[in-house]
Amino acid sequence: MTDKLIIKRIPAASGGDIGLLTLNKPKALNALDLDMAKALFEQLSDWQHDDSIALVVLNSEGDKAFCAGGDIVSMYQAMQAQQHQVPDFLADFFAREYQLDYLIHRYGKPVVVWGAGIVMGGGIGLLAGASHRILTPSSRLAMPEITIGLYPDVGASYFLPRAPGKTGLFLGLTGASVNATDGIYIGLGDYVLADDGFERFCDALESQHWVAGEVHDQLTALCTTFELAKADWPQGKLSAWQPEIDKVLGECSSAPEAVKAILGCESNGDSWFDRAQQGLTAGSPITMHLVWEQCKRGAKLSLEACFQMELIMSCRCGESGEFAEGVRALLIDKDKQPRWLFNSVDDVPADVIATHFTSPWTVNPLAGLGE
Repeated sequence: MTDKLIIKRIPAASGGDIGLLTLNKPKALNALDLDMAKALFEQLSDWQHDDSIALVVLNSEGDKAFCAGGDIVSMYQAMQAQQHQVPDFLADFFAREYQLDYLIHRYGKPVVVWGAGIVMGGGIGLLAGASHRILTPSSRLAMPEITIGLYPDVGASYFLPRAPGKTGLFLGLTGASVNATDGIYIGLGDYVLADDGFERFCDALESQHWVAGEVHDQLTALCTTFELAKADWPQGKLSAWQPEIDKVLGECSSAPEAVKAILGCESNGDSWFDRAQQGLTAGSPITMHLVWEQCKRGAKLSLEACFQMELIMSCRCGESGEFAEGVRALLIDKDKQPRWLFNSVDDVPADVIATHFTSPWTVNPLAGLGE
């Protein structure tokens, strides 16, 4: 195991214990690295078959972030070491991360995720599949991979096209962050609880008499009891913007058209929409196409097939150099001036995008997912 993941078993009053997993890299905003992904998968797998565990809670140390993404600095180093090919480290990391995310989606017991603070990228992957997804007024959810030449992964090919209207496509293209109210609106949250309520919530879990076969419903009732009144939720943005987003994106038949449609909207002084447009303007032209394609394809695919497709896409991003350049500009040299492979979304050849959906393997490493 690793000290970057704190593992505790909390005895309940009766009827089953609570498994508590705490991400413990607060200085790095609890970014998920390979060791953590392995440890989480191993412990969750053990507890799934442990009849004395009634449910699992996943939270984090520190008050800034639940999980701000994956360990992209290590990925950058791997991409530098193996340029113009699929880096071994990336293939291993993404395969293990997606197996972990899929395990949470299909877990045989309730999983609570306390998604306070920043929840980005890999953090969204841990949150999305949980049975009870708790957000707080401090929650900031985002998939800003367009800024680093990647794309929204961790199952986003499945849940973005299933968000209301065209909001998922919009969020993938812009990398815009949303609050707890919007998180629930797009299907990435279930409850809004107070930021300082975690200890009280855990105390209630411990005092509960868990009844076999009824744990899920008992937990739902408990979460509802602790939920903030709607008047105390932060004001959302997406529901108000959705008619305009649906109107302009609903008329599009390609990534270039979608990009032009979003950039052509009047923000009417809304700084949130301004930032969304700025994120799109500065983003990777390749990613713009990948988001369009993943939403188009993912809408018709199973969750398993989406993860399999994303493993191909992620490894191809590592091979092309676009991902490495995005990380360099943001986190290595920090000049925030990425030199993308293409100047605009119109300049990206179709065969470049097709390559991102062409497997580099005879057998996909995730071929057995769900069996």
